[in-house]
Amino acid sequence: MNIFVAGLSYQITDADLKELFEEYGEVSSAKIITDRETRRSKGYGFVEMSNENEGQHAIEELNDAEYDGRTLSVSVARPRAEGERAPRRDNNRGGYGNRDRNRY
Repeated sequence: MNIFVAGLSYQITDADLKELFEEYGEVSSAKIITDRETRRSKGYGFVEMSNENEGQHAIEELNDAEYDGRTLSVSVARPRAEGERAPRRDNNRGGYGNRDRNRY
């Protein structure tokens, strides 16, 4: 079972996330999602648990629970639709680029 976890503290590591879920059963993997450029946590991650019942129990117990000063949002991860990609952001430019900057 693939589990989505949001609301994580930015200091949480993969090992911390795995340890949190191991209280409810065997964890196959735990991964904090990080920004490609800064390598800083985005505040969410995914946990893979091999046993569906243990995964469901972990979701029920940890959803809306407080961990490291933050309230977690835990649910079954939904797969991306085929061909779906995360929207690309270009944080260095506004909606029209620099074309209006030199006008005035």
